[in-house]
Amino acid sequence: MKKIENVSRRGFLKKLGISSTALVLGVQLPSMLTIPKALAGSLATDKFAPNVYVQIGTDNIVSIVVHRSEMGQGIRTSIPMIVADELGADWEKIDIVQGLGDKKYGSQNTDGSRSVRRFYQPLREAGASARMMLQQAAANRWHVDVSETKADNNFIIHETSGRQLSFGSLVPAASKMALPEASALILKAKQDFKFIGKSDVALVDGEKIATGATVFGFDVELDNMQYAVIARPPVLAAKVKSFNADAAKAINGVVDIVQLADLEEPAVFKPLGGVAVIATNTWAAIKGREALDVQWHESEHQVYNSDTYKEALAKGCDNPAKVLRSKGDVAKALSDAKQVLKASYYVPELIHVPMEPPAATAHYHDGIFDIWACTQTPQSAQGTVAQITGVAAENINVNVTLLGGGFGRKSKPDFVVEAAILSKQLNVPIKVLWTREDEIRNGYYHAASYQKLAAGIDERGQVSAWQHHVAEPPIGATFSKGADLIGSEASLGLIDMPYDIANVRCAIGKAPAHTRIGWMRSVTNINHAFAVCSFADELANAKHQDSKAHLLTLIGKDRKIDFSTENAEYSNYGETLDKFPVETARMKAVIEKASDMAKWGRKLPKGHGLGIAMHRSFVSYVACVVEVSENSDGKIKVHDVWMAVDCGLAVNPERIRSQMEGAAIFGLSLTFFSELTANNGVIEQSNFDGYQIARYSDAPTTHVEIIASDAAPGGVGEPGVPPIAPAICNAIFNATGKRYRELPLKQYGIV
Repeated sequence: MKKIENVSRRGFLKKLGISSTALVLGVQLPSMLTIPKALAGSLATDKFAPNVYVQIGTDNIVSIVVHRSEMGQGIRTSIPMIVADELGADWEKIDIVQGLGDKKYGSQNTDGSRSVRRFYQPLREAGASARMMLQQAAANRWHVDVSETKADNNFIIHETSGRQLSFGSLVPAASKMALPEASALILKAKQDFKFIGKSDVALVDGEKIATGATVFGFDVELDNMQYAVIARPPVLAAKVKSFNADAAKAINGVVDIVQLADLEEPAVFKPLGGVAVIATNTWAAIKGREALDVQWHESEHQVYNSDTYKEALAKGCDNPAKVLRSKGDVAKALSDAKQVLKASYYVPELIHVPMEPPAATAHYHDGIFDIWACTQTPQSAQGTVAQITGVAAENINVNVTLLGGGFGRKSKPDFVVEAAILSKQLNVPIKVLWTREDEIRNGYYHAASYQKLAAGIDERGQVSAWQHHVAEPPIGATFSKGADLIGSEASLGLIDMPYDIANVRCAIGKAPAHTRIGWMRSVTNINHAFAVCSFADELANAKHQDSKAHLLTLIGKDRKIDFSTENAEYSNYGETLDKFPVETARMKAVIEKASDMAKWGRKLPKGHGLGIAMHRSFVSYVACVVEVSENSDGKIKVHDVWMAVDCGLAVNPERIRSQMEGAAIFGLSLTFFSELTANNGVIEQSNFDGYQIARYSDAPTTHVEIIASDAAPGGVGEPGVPPIAPAICNAIFNATGKRYRELPLKQYGIV
């Protein structure tokens, strides 16, 4: 890999505007299906520059734009792998250019496990188009049929004679050609892939990250830059009553105090308000904030107390406001059942805690914003800054730095807007830094969830009824004040319960939000999979059956499930069921693979237990088996996690394994340690001493197997998380006979 660079929009356009010395391909990704029919005759024109994804220069260097955000998932490796493979590029002669926020790239919102899933085909087409044009240019020069040529390592080769021409030497001729029609594109066969599906492609940023040579949001430094930290309201929507500006300004290094506009709900992506302390260094800004002594008006959200809120959620389950899936007659089936099993599950409010809290730097000058941020959504940042500051979006350049983790938090650009507001008002470059305490007390939260399930077992020992009631505050409340029923979250493990049961009812109860609710890694799949996969195991125990065998029986025969036949509006992660069907055969295959890996059914040491869970999310399938043990003090240790993943075609296997390993640690943290509580609307935790995550000593050995598949690539970043918690709890039951239905498990003194 030659180099990686971040450039401004103007710099990138300038780089691409070298007349006929470069070949630029515009990929019209808003549709995510088509490629423009013709290239610009000259790079001096603007027509195709905003859509640029591939550039080939006469110096034989291939530049590939990565339009998604890198936060450890390896997307700055995977996207170039896709393009380079179809192009026939030399991996050592590739420049990676980080794309700025620009709608011409299509969606840049790097969440929802969509980067490869949504862009695999368009990026292959971009690479194939370039290759075919270069091949045609070479064929024309040699006066041979194009079918006699191939591309390899930045050369077009005439297979019969062995003659070859570099990509760079063909640029002038190729740049004058019309782009091939989409229907005429010839994509590589799977057996010819050089990068896609290979595990030997090194992480592009790996060495530089390890040696501190990369730039994260916190690392940005500009001339004359000032630093800002903000005292934000401790309770959502509380307004500033008073503060001591003089005391803050007395701190050496503090240069200004700015009161921000109070938040008017809905919160959306707007700043929370409060008082900003501007200083010449971070420490002075923090000490100045401590001296502010801000007093706050009351907020309607001061009624939020975790204990009473939990009770209210439970009551919401008893009186559901809306039925989302209905099949058969659940009430009658439960009444007629030989045995009825009931269980309630609770997951507390959670927060992302990425290694790097939010940070953004903004420089307003000459009517233009230049912004650098560790953002998952440069377009949302651009649009929200435009909306709040009044500066036109085309005059807002959002540069994406590396992200020290994201998990969904950095897809909300409130922190970017804060920096922009302050820079515009003060007319200097401003870096806004969130401390860990800020991130935990003032972030976007994963909703607390209460769930009540009931199942009937008939005379034949079959599960005849399944009832699942949920109450959890919706993400929609962040966008519409007063919203109290979940929407699309219901498609994340609730209404898509895949078991073959004759009578099914899924319903939701009302739950008002008192914090900003957002999406976290795997979203409400965390809650719903915990309940569904745990309850399936409880049914196995009630029927005195092996957990794995019973799970396979519950799933039933091989079939494709269409939940609309059961009155459910299933979103399928924004994908069609034609392209990404819900397939029980794939569910069973990952169960079999994970259980084989763990040698399910083997004799275990005393005090040990195995647990199993399977969940489909983000159109991928993951099963995991966990082994735990209980020591003489009643403490639980997780020893091994075996994960089998079917994510369709595996573009970057090494990154897929890393994502599953990371998901195991993430899920372990949520299972044992992580919990937020509120008292009078104030989040009580502030750092890792209160909001715990797994430490190195807690980490299990994680084993990952990827199911070979020719299906379209599915999501990878999130699907590993949901089955972890239920698999652990199922394993604990197997080892100890104790069933835990509320997280985190630290409350029981077992860790």
